[in-house]
Amino acid sequence: MEKIDRRLFLAGAGALALAPTGALAVQAPRLVMWRDPNCGCCGHWAERVQAAFRTPVSIVPTADMAAVKEARGVPRDLWSCHTAMIHGIVVEGHVPPADVQRLVRAPDRRIAGLAVPGMPVGAPGMDVGHSRREPFQVVAFGAGGRRAVFASHG
Repeated sequence: MEKIDRRLFLAGAGALALAPTGALAVQAPRLVMWRDPNCGCCGHWAERVQAAFRTPVSIVPTADMAAVKEARGVPRDLWSCHTAMIHGIVVEGHVPPADVQRLVRAPDRRIAGLAVPGMPVGAPGMDVGHSRREPFQVVAFGAGGRRAVFASHG
């Protein structure tokens, strides 16, 4: 008779005990955003993403945003004030949550991330306390420097 690893057995039993109606529950995806602690607009963007995905956003303050962006392969000319990971997709800057949801629903392996370079007035999180809007584009980026306009706004 084969021995069962005690830790594996206990982990499985625990998962079943906590699962609703005896079925294994699907864990909500982790949404993480790195931001400079001195930036205020990032929190407004995180609130929008949290509402759109109906799951909390873990906010990680860091003074070394360049290292965060470089580690996730964000091209330097697409940098903005914050960087997030949502469903395994890099999200740079004030990308509208609906655009992120569109990519999540129809994944494209050629796309590593979406970016809104800079901080355009009127983009999600940059639209608080005023009604001004400027047009902006969401850029999809991938391996080998691939880029394409994913969406245009304004």
